[in-house]
Amino acid sequence: MLEGPPSHPMPEAALAAAPVPALSRRARFEIVGAILLGLLLGALDQTIVGVALPRIVTDLRGNELYTWVVTIYLLTSTITVPFWGKLSDLYGRKPMLLAGITIFLVGSALCGLAQEMWQLILFRGIQGIGAGSLFPIALAVVGDLFSPAERGRYQGLFAAVFGFAALIGPALGGLLTDAISWHAIFYVNIPVGLVSLAVIARVMPPIGRRGLRHDLDVLGAAVFTAAVAPFLVGLTNAQSSDWLTPEVGGLVLLGVALFGLFLVVEARAREPIISLALFRERTVAATIAATFFASFGFFAAVVFLPLYFQVVLGRSATASGYEMFPLLIGVMVGSVGAGQIVARTGRYKALILAALGLVAVGSLLLTNLRAGTDIWTLRAWMLVLGLGVGPTLAVFTIVLQNAVPVSILGAATSALTFFRQIGGSVGLAVAGTFFGTQLRTHLPTELAAAGVPVQLVDRFAGANFNRNEIGAGVDLAVTLRATIEAAPLPAALRDQVLALVPNIVRGIYEAMANAIGDVFWFGVGSAAIAFVASLAIREIPLRRTSAATEAAAPGAVAGGAAGR
Repeated sequence: MLEGPPSHPMPEAALAAAPVPALSRRARFEIVGAILLGLLLGALDQTIVGVALPRIVTDLRGNELYTWVVTIYLLTSTITVPFWGKLSDLYGRKPMLLAGITIFLVGSALCGLAQEMWQLILFRGIQGIGAGSLFPIALAVVGDLFSPAERGRYQGLFAAVFGFAALIGPALGGLLTDAISWHAIFYVNIPVGLVSLAVIARVMPPIGRRGLRHDLDVLGAAVFTAAVAPFLVGLTNAQSSDWLTPEVGGLVLLGVALFGLFLVVEARAREPIISLALFRERTVAATIAATFFASFGFFAAVVFLPLYFQVVLGRSATASGYEMFPLLIGVMVGSVGAGQIVARTGRYKALILAALGLVAVGSLLLTNLRAGTDIWTLRAWMLVLGLGVGPTLAVFTIVLQNAVPVSILGAATSALTFFRQIGGSVGLAVAGTFFGTQLRTHLPTELAAAGVPVQLVDRFAGANFNRNEIGAGVDLAVTLRATIEAAPLPAALRDQVLALVPNIVRGIYEAMANAIGDVFWFGVGSAAIAFVASLAIREIPLRRTSAATEAAAPGAVAGGAAGR
């Protein structure tokens, strides 16, 4: 049975929202189109840059700083998410979105001009600052323009944009890098971004608060940044270092301690970056918790399945991107379809539970992954996982936005986005460590099964393999032969060992496939936790009004719960 709206702990009078001018249907669609273009910027950037990174590292001679090209973007885009959401509540969506896209475009142009590795890393950080605005503000704008009952039709398109970017990104990145240069992959953002800026500047109305004194939470912002930075860097380092080292465990613990301090600061702040009152509402807390854990399985699939295609099956980086089509198609269909179902029925709880069940089933199927798994069987498994992941990307946002006052829509949406990204980062770090452990566990068995003598099995069993050491573009057979030929061995023994290289490679690849399959047990467990958390979500009737429609209604009052 549907329950009534919750009693919000947030003081509505203190959070009065500025009215949104009435907009025509065409104007609203133009705004959505411009926002989707903005999202395409961030999504394309991630898929295009990955393909070009090997060429970039070679040209800029920065192999030792390779991971920082990705890490700095992740760091700045994640840290700034709550700030952009909060600022858009305080000063309006339009100026903040225009500022975010502009910063992203400036960062893109500078990246294209980079001549040194440190310059590229710095400019990627600037890009990330702008990128942090795209997703939370875009989702909040849709929340302003459309009622929760309508939003499902549009929220699903956002996930579809990321799927589309993943489809064309690898090919476009490879084409631009090969035909022109890697610099061109950053310039391709500029025309798309300028079109988005022009439409937003022309059509989008001012949305935000008015008549309020804003006390920016400077202390909270500083502590939050100080907490997230070491936490994310520590998680990134976990991909290649032990958790008990200072650069991993030490940084993570420092981040956790500073998060505790951040909670104390936010509890006393007049305008907190992340309002703790949000988490007193059961539906909001349950939605954020479910989103955090639901992201585990998807992030693991996006990272470890390409590793399987590139290393175990020997596909190129571009080809492995296309092998991900079944997963991405499932995400797109699931996201758009779930949005349509919510828009037509107004019901979402059963849909969320069913989607998480599919995530668990898809992850469970992928635990059976082996080097000899039939490719069409694997594609079917990926499709099942994608169909489960898709609704979680669209519906959780609708649930959250329907459960909070309109006046804090930006802050609430950015909190959801932040915890989704942090959940993926945490899950990926833990899964990466587990992958290394399982690889070492499977190696002795698979090498012995491949006919490798026990003496060599023991040597490989003690190796500290991780997914970065056996990466894309590495011909393991060539690497092993070079290592053996350089070793101080008698000629006869060297010839015997060289003859075993195909067996060693086969054993390592079998072990890798088994270890990648084992990683998906985390997807099963996290989906189960997200399912339990979702049981606490209350199915609140979807509002039939938005900030825009309330403004057009006679005597409408702009506020948090108006129109419920």
